[in-house]
Amino acid sequence: MSTLAQKLKHELHELIPVTLFFFVAFQLLALTDALILKQYGIPVAVFMSATIGALVAAKVVVITDHFALLNQFPTKPLIYNVVWKTLIYFAGWLLIRYAEHLIHFWRETGSFAGANRRLLDEIIWPHFWGVQLWMLVLLLVFCAFRELVRAVGRERVVAMFFRPPHQPGPRD
Repeated sequence: MSTLAQKLKHELHELIPVTLFFFVAFQLLALTDALILKQYGIPVAVFMSATIGALVAAKVVVITDHFALLNQFPTKPLIYNVVWKTLIYFAGWLLIRYAEHLIHFWRETGSFAGANRRLLDEIIWPHFWGVQLWMLVLLLVFCAFRELVRAVGRERVVAMFFRPPHQPGPRD
């Protein structure tokens, strides 16, 4: 039981920061959408969809972190891992988003081919790709910051952001 509790604690420890990052980012994007649509008199409730999107994005990242192919460049400059992980996470996100839309149409049509055809016909492609571009940028920022923390160390990053800088004294 102790190992199960430790594994669960570890998973939560990994999931919380990722979820918080995407929660804040998705809520800001949802608020932007709501404000733009309000201009045209279209009220929208976006909090729940943004929250669910953040949870899905966080879970995609945490699950993908377990893939062996993720850490391909441990001895290269950080940009290699940042770009590589961004692309892997983005591919996972696209797969999940596509499946999410496909399942909706599959329930209505009852066939995979029919669902896929309807999805391709009915999806609002500019909106879909706009969301995907934002997700790509968010994942790039997330991966860059995460790799920086991995390289520099959590304690040092926390000190750089939340403690006053060291002031050199007369002996320094």
